Amino acid sequence: MKGTLPQKRQEQLLETYKKAIQTRSYSNEEEKLAKFLQTVMLDLDFDEVHIDRVGNVVGRVGNGPVVIHFDSHMDTVAVSDAEEWTAPPFEAKEVDGMIYGRGSVDMKGGLTASIFAAANAKEQGWLEGKTVYVTGSVCEEYCDGVCLENFYADHKLVPDYCVICEPSDNVITLGHTGKVQARIKTFGISAHGSAPEKGVNAVYEMAEIIQRVENLNKTLQSTPGKGTIVLSQISSVAVSLNAVPDQCEIYLDRRLRLGETVDDVKKELDELVKGKNAKWKPGTLVMNSWTGEKLVYKPIHNPWKISMEDPLTTASIEAYEKTFGHEPKKFDFWDFGTNAVVPVSLGVKTIGFGPGEYKLAHMRDERCDPNQVVQACEFYTNLIKNLPEEKQK
Repeated sequence: MKGTLPQKRQEQLLETYKKAIQTRSYSNEEEKLAKFLQTVMLDLDFDEVHIDRVGNVVGRVGNGPVVIHFDSHMDTVAVSDAEEWTAPPFEAKEVDGMIYGRGSVDMKGGLTASIFAAANAKEQGWLEGKTVYVTGSVCEEYCDGVCLENFYADHKLVPDYCVICEPSDNVITLGHTGKVQARIKTFGISAHGSAPEKGVNAVYEMAEIIQRVENLNKTLQSTPGKGTIVLSQISSVAVSLNAVPDQCEIYLDRRLRLGETVDDVKKELDELVKGKNAKWKPGTLVMNSWTGEKLVYKPIHNPWKISMEDPLTTASIEAYEKTFGHEPKKFDFWDFGTNAVVPVSLGVKTIGFGPGEYKLAHMRDERCDPNQVVQACEFYTNLIKNLPEEKQK
């Protein structure tokens, strides 16, 4: 394709994209990919490159007052059925014009495209008044945004603009759904299995709550503008297999559409446990990154959508027209969560755009058109050029 990225750089971009796919990077195992991308950024003459405390690879070009941040996560979900793939999941083999491999869509195309876009903008002299950060972030598959919480805090940074390079089939994406994950625990009284009448079974106490969850989901799905709720895990605790369980716990995943709020969901959770010997709490997850740093994820996020009149949106539309030769025919809204929850919570103007069909993410035969990776790089480059050189009031 024609554009500001020379043919040789296009080839270099796609070779880097393939090597990124070939570098397995399951969640908490991103070290090899981070170090590979660090070398790529240095070779592309980034002004600053390092791997931060939690394992994100961070590159910077420019030093102007307007800060633009491109984020892509390095981690992928695991592969358990490699023998069933059309092409091996870590070979980045091209079949019928598509690059196959784990991470080909989610999201090593957007990641490598944003790296080359920042380098291209520097080479073109389009960084006047601007600083561009590119991050390859860790552990997004389990902990949306925690990596960016640490990145922003450690660097004392709040960008002016953020682009989340998640797959969108190269369609400008204006927002995504919200999420509340919660644990509900019921309490009973232990007793020997031969005398259950002397105890109170916490599983039976949970049974009615489970029915309430199912009924709530039916109500939500039959009501326009509402999200969903799913019971994704259940467990119980008993002193032995011959005893009445005295605790039972379920894990709930509630997705929020625009117009719904976290406060609405908290009221729903209160109703689910009403009248039962039960409590709910946020479904906080704790894990360690590949560097050994503790990550604490609180999955409570409102949905969000950027305005069509926002300067980032208008600049994105201009960048799209410059890249593809026509105005956008449509815009998208992701039905899943991303790292955007952190910049959005800080008031940072945020938008989504990335190569690959997101419905192929996490699936067998994950694959992406390499032309979309090159186009995404052109779009990111044009967006850097189009964004204002002065901070917006």
